[in-house]
Amino acid sequence: MAEILGHNYIGGARSAAGQDTQTSFDACTGEALPYRFSQATAAEVDAAAQAAAAAYGQFRSLPASRRAEFLEAIADEIDALDEDFVALVCRETALPAGRIQAERGRTSGQMRLFAKVLRRGDFYGARIDGALPERQPLPRPDVRQYNIGVGPVAVFGASNFPLAFSTAGGDTAAALAAGCPVVFKAHSGHMATAECVADAIIRAAEKTAMPAGVFNMIFGNGVGADLVKHPLIQAVGFTGSLKGGRALCDMAAARPQPIPVFAEMSSINPVLLLPTALQQRGSKIASELSASVVLGCGQFCTNPGLVIGLRSAEFSAFLQEFSAQMAAQPAQTMLNAGTLDSYRRGVDRLLAHPGIEHLAGARQTAGKAQPQLFQADVSLLLNGDELLQEEVFGPTTLVVEVTDKTELLAALQGLHGQLTATLIAEREDLAPFADVLALLEQKVGRVLFNGYPTGVEVCDAMVHGGPYPATSDSRGTSVGSLAINRFLRPVCYQNCPDQLLPQALQNANPLGIARLVDGETTRDPLAG
Repeated sequence: MAEILGHNYIGGARSAAGQDTQTSFDACTGEALPYRFSQATAAEVDAAAQAAAAAYGQFRSLPASRRAEFLEAIADEIDALDEDFVALVCRETALPAGRIQAERGRTSGQMRLFAKVLRRGDFYGARIDGALPERQPLPRPDVRQYNIGVGPVAVFGASNFPLAFSTAGGDTAAALAAGCPVVFKAHSGHMATAECVADAIIRAAEKTAMPAGVFNMIFGNGVGADLVKHPLIQAVGFTGSLKGGRALCDMAAARPQPIPVFAEMSSINPVLLLPTALQQRGSKIASELSASVVLGCGQFCTNPGLVIGLRSAEFSAFLQEFSAQMAAQPAQTMLNAGTLDSYRRGVDRLLAHPGIEHLAGARQTAGKAQPQLFQADVSLLLNGDELLQEEVFGPTTLVVEVTDKTELLAALQGLHGQLTATLIAEREDLAPFADVLALLEQKVGRVLFNGYPTGVEVCDAMVHGGPYPATSDSRGTSVGSLAINRFLRPVCYQNCPDQLLPQALQNANPLGIARLVDGETTRDPLAG
């Protein structure tokens, strides 16, 4: 593992112009690690954005196959990060080595997925409507359309996934695949990890002869605002709190040239327990659900924060077993002291609410998060009590009992937008509750059946998004190959000479990609 300098990455060089520095900490002991990170100055933020803009023209014009080679080189470099690196990530985040090793594989896998997207060519969205000179009453011109990268993208690292949603995470991979240079804002909770991964990206860029400013990274608190407001930045990717994401959205909207912010922010991921499922396997569901709630100390954006069931003897039995399971869960170390403080405040708000009953969970212990279980009367959900819809980031969930399906539908109708909703059901439950699925489609980005939301597969069909406040734009996803669309925009050519068209739209179809030609999908070349 290379020496950690703590300098910003700007245009292929390192920079430490400012006097202010930050320290990285051991998440378990609170001990300061022997690294200092230079807070980027306003001039350095500007230089990073300028470097990304300077690289944009060359980078977006590269053949997609060349960008694919770059992404594959990044994947190789990430896979080559050794066990010393894994140990460092563990120290900064308190996450176990097995989790970090798996996340390293997911991170490199994301890069390779987008490389496949680039080689496939469907991201171009190529459409051709040929000229109809004889059409009456007016002829039709030759009209052709494809997608290009929007320009330099600012990406903010997430706290809970130091690899897969961070420096070389899904937002960075999608932006680079789209042909957009990146300025990455390192998360203060794992700055040493970020530097090691940034080094890997730079090595890959050099090996594949990418332009110097294709990837830039800055350290520091407060520098994100300067980055989002910079006129050369054309889009933002963010994973974090509702407060932080909303602040970035407001900044971006207030610019002289507003830009899109694709922010994943807040979700309580309701789990619906249907009657036959509880009758047949209530105890098993209690065990599986409790494991999902406490997995990774509850530090997942898909953590199940709300459990809803219909009043019955089976539901009462489930709740008793679920309470026992949650009470038996041990305390865990969280990502950092700030995350633990936030968790404690969230639990305290639930404890103080007169309409919420505490069912299980010991008092918080110093330095660790104790799992908790609460129950709220359904009236709070029906009457729009905001506390029930606030995400408590950590190993806590809340149970609501409804009297019948009518009350269930009313409760669901009042829910805010979510990343996920889960139906625990047997075949006998499906027909009587079919209208529940129709409602959930309007509320969430992903509906699960007989699984648990903590786990997001990286694949072409995945949607990791949802209506506000789960995300700032429900038309996209931050996981899966569709994520590239967030950083693309369509460009149309009318009556353009063939030799001036991008290859994706030329008559000969030199890329051999599938295109929509006069309403039909084909790979065939067009007559000249």
